[in-house]
Amino acid sequence: MADTLAEMKARKVSDRNPGALVLGCDQVLNIENDILGKPADLSEARAQLKRLRGTKHMLLSAAVLYEDGNPLWRHIGIARLHMRDISDSYLEDYLNRNWDNIRHSVGGYKLEEEGVRLFNRIEGDHFTILGLPLLELLNHLTLKGALPS
Repeated sequence: MADTLAEMKARKVSDRNPGALVLGCDQVLNIENDILGKPADLSEARAQLKRLRGTKHMLLSAAVLYEDGNPLWRHIGIARLHMRDISDSYLEDYLNRNWDNIRHSVGGYKLEEEGVRLFNRIEGDHFTILGLPLLELLNHLTLKGALPS
């Protein structure tokens, strides 16, 4: 799903910009084969975080490069995150402090901010968790000569 969403974004922009190298990215959260999106409101963020606490989930981040309406490269990065079993009181305080920053984040957290305190173990690349498998993208662009080495 992340790959399809990233490709749709890249293709749409590429079709309108001939000759441009276009990057499309997207991310999905998978917990027990269910996909969680960005919470629509505070109540949904609370429900998502309650479901995630004390469990392991996966973030899948896809990147697709397009040029002239054609896909040139794609990558899907996977990270596994283990959330602490946070208390209801901590959860409420966290949501009250961070809602403005997390409302556009799948799962209701941002690892690059206070959201990192929700976790006790993380397996995977930091950039994949942020939503862009940056190291793989930079490596590809360097190997293809689009970036100097």
